[in-house]
Amino acid sequence: MNLQTKIPLIKQQHNQIDYHSKLLLIGSCFVENMGQKLDYFKFQSLQNPFGILFQPLAIENLITNAINEKEYSEEDVFFQNEQWHCFEAHSKLSSPSKEDLLDSLNKQIKLTKKHLQESTHLIITLGTAWVYRAIETDTIVANCHKVPQKKFLKELLSVDEISQSLEAIFSLIKSVNPQVSIIFTVSPVRHLKDGFVENTLSKAHLIAAIHQVLNSNRFLSVAEGYFPSYEIMMDELRDYRFYAEDLIHPSQTAINYIWEAFKEVWISEEASKIMEEVDAIQKGLQHKPFNPDSEAHKLFLQKLSERQKKLQSRVSHLSF
Repeated sequence: MNLQTKIPLIKQQHNQIDYHSKLLLIGSCFVENMGQKLDYFKFQSLQNPFGILFQPLAIENLITNAINEKEYSEEDVFFQNEQWHCFEAHSKLSSPSKEDLLDSLNKQIKLTKKHLQESTHLIITLGTAWVYRAIETDTIVANCHKVPQKKFLKELLSVDEISQSLEAIFSLIKSVNPQVSIIFTVSPVRHLKDGFVENTLSKAHLIAAIHQVLNSNRFLSVAEGYFPSYEIMMDELRDYRFYAEDLIHPSQTAINYIWEAFKEVWISEEASKIMEEVDAIQKGLQHKPFNPDSEAHKLFLQKLSERQKKLQSRVSHLSF
């Protein structure tokens, strides 16, 4: 008896991810989930240099500013609830010091450009098509930073508006890094504060726009595409036991499941073998001995160190 429908997955044949790859991940909070996996397995990656960005226009804005080497100044930041914030960045960059925030923004924008130029893979995860427009400036913000809602207008981006933004993202990135593989995915996190129907409409606009762009002859590439994170969560894992306690975010089990699917599609066989060794070392490092001074534990640490050195001789950038 088959109790689960499976999303068909095809192994990527071109530009697979290995331990020589450099990855940049930008987008919704699901980026953090995948980024933690990449960090654990010691891939060369950078996640969300401007923090979580939920919607496509915020991602386009970051990429535009990075490529154009924008320099942030006082007019780009504001003071709210005893913190300095920037509407273009997530609150994780916010600071009690205006100077520290500006310094952080300018460092991160340079870091973003460096990774856009050098990355072999760019993974963009879109979370929502709903955006907030600041009434005072008539600009769409990346984060409201708990500024009163009456200061914003809430809008739903159309499929065409999202498509135009994604096309701009493609053009910008390819202008500085023609060889990079761009992978789109839609976050499985449900934005239920927008409403149940509104969340479904938002995700539908994102998915339609991504496929509209990827299926155009202008941008379609054998080493680019769409990874079905959202579809796996909605179809294969259609049970609340795969959600965290808030019933909105995927549980760790679901994250692990989607990661395994991503690994099956995008990560090379050779890298998968190295991942097994990295995993064994990581678990060894996390081991808590009953007696740290015992001879048995000292021997265990010695063998673990030898495994690390042996693996580092194969992959020089690994650091435990």
